[in-house]
Amino acid sequence: MADGEILTARTSLLEIAYIAYGPTDGLPVLLLHGFPYDIHAYDEVAPILAASGCRVIVPWLRGYGATRFLSASTIRSGEQAAIGHDIVDLLDALKIPEAVLAGFDWGGRGAAVVAAVWPERVRGLVSCAGYPIQNIATSAAPIDPEQEYRYWYQHYFQTERGRLGLHAHRHELTRLLWKLWSPTWTFDEATLARTTASFDNPDFVAVVIHSYRHRLGNAPGDPRYAAVEAQLAMQPKISVPTVVVHGDADDVGPSRTSEGHHRYFTGAYQRRVFSDVGHNPPQEAPYEFARAVLAAATGKLD
Repeated sequence: MADGEILTARTSLLEIAYIAYGPTDGLPVLLLHGFPYDIHAYDEVAPILAASGCRVIVPWLRGYGATRFLSASTIRSGEQAAIGHDIVDLLDALKIPEAVLAGFDWGGRGAAVVAAVWPERVRGLVSCAGYPIQNIATSAAPIDPEQEYRYWYQHYFQTERGRLGLHAHRHELTRLLWKLWSPTWTFDEATLARTTASFDNPDFVAVVIHSYRHRLGNAPGDPRYAAVEAQLAMQPKISVPTVVVHGDADDVGPSRTSEGHHRYFTGAYQRRVFSDVGHNPPQEAPYEFARAVLAAATGKLD
């Protein structure tokens, strides 16, 4: 296996495509992307971790890149429990009993779901922007108008116009969101194009729209995940060693919002605020992010 090689693993629902780096007998680390991003968020992080002896696995989430559903009848769910289940299913397919999980946005939420529901599978956790598990039961309650403004895209996706807009303008929408969410990050068009190529997946729009409608209570979940969603509705605490990473220039989830999130973590815990970094810490600050992953792996978070 060459570093950066694209491989696949079959689960009961998906053919999950991923890239792999490092020795196959190294400490397993899964790096998980969000929306609207893909595996290229970890292009610099993964080699750093591989050089440290880690077995690094960077999968495309359901609906992204080369990952595919096996059946046309499977609900194209983007709910948090589905993402968490996919991570556990990937670990099972690769015969990995325990791994360090690190992610941001959707990927950070999926990693946190696994840490909360299946802690025995998680050696350490890096979660961006605090405790990300959604409290869907309270989703109808209005929040601070300034934060509602930041979530304009989520409200847009509740509408048919928003679904059509994502389908027609996914590249342009991604450029806009990157600029808004990471105002200090300078990226070029080639970087943008590498990522948005992953959005040509035939299920991308369906999965994204379901994710944002489900979290606001406007779409039913896949019944196969109902039991896990019931657990997540209790806002379970996380007991595994955790490093919370937050960029102080994150303009969709300002860094102040994670200041009190230590109450959700009962194990070793550390919060690291990255200076001049926005919503995409691994791509904006790869060396710092890699150090956070290695810290979570040791569990020594003094």
